[in-house]
Amino acid sequence: MESEFLDKVEYNTVVRICVTQNNLQELKEIWVQRDDEVKQLFYCNYGDFHYLLDIKVDEHLFRALAQFWNSPYNCFTFEKVDMVPTVEEYTALLRCLRIQADKAYSRAANVLTFVKKLMKITEMSEQWVTARIKQKGENKCIHWKSLRDLILAHPDTRKKVDVFALSIYGLIIFPKALGHVDKAVIDLFDQLDKRVTPVPAILAETFRSLSACRRTGEGRFIGCAQLLLAWFYNHF
Repeated sequence: MESEFLDKVEYNTVVRICVTQNNLQELKEIWVQRDDEVKQLFYCNYGDFHYLLDIKVDEHLFRALAQFWNSPYNCFTFEKVDMVPTVEEYTALLRCLRIQADKAYSRAANVLTFVKKLMKITEMSEQWVTARIKQKGENKCIHWKSLRDLILAHPDTRKKVDVFALSIYGLIIFPKALGHVDKAVIDLFDQLDKRVTPVPAILAETFRSLSACRRTGEGRFIGCAQLLLAWFYNHF
């Protein structure tokens, strides 16, 4: 299927899109080492989407797929057929029963500071959090290694699961800063316990990034490449 799809690509219009991904080996090893009780707690709170860790992003296939992105209409156009990932499809791919489709994430007007949100999610002290906040470009973030240490050593199993899920959101679903979890991801993750759906935000970032890369002819895709390829595989 992939080879046939690649054969149809007109290489004179190749989009030089970069899909450089975070190294997920440590996350994979942590998941494998968790016992069934911890995994069940993860499933109950966040769904069964850890499979994204095992989806290998084929850059050649992804670049070929990106060439069919129709920016004016925000859809893929395969010859005369228009297709686009939907909220319902991405909700199914996230495999989370707690998500309520009618409660979409939106940034609140009065929100906790970045430090306070991290304190709430990790249950670590303000001093610990403040010492680990980094500036990457225009955004604040926290390094993955700091989160990894918490997953391995936090005394509260529930918090280990929370931080592991946060890491997946930051390194796979919204990989804005390689090796780090961005402030914007913390804001969205902080609201997941209200059963809001992150799917519209995931789709919006995917569409925005694809359109930006198509418009300039190059760039780094910063949406969730694994989810997009999972959607593609399901259709083809």
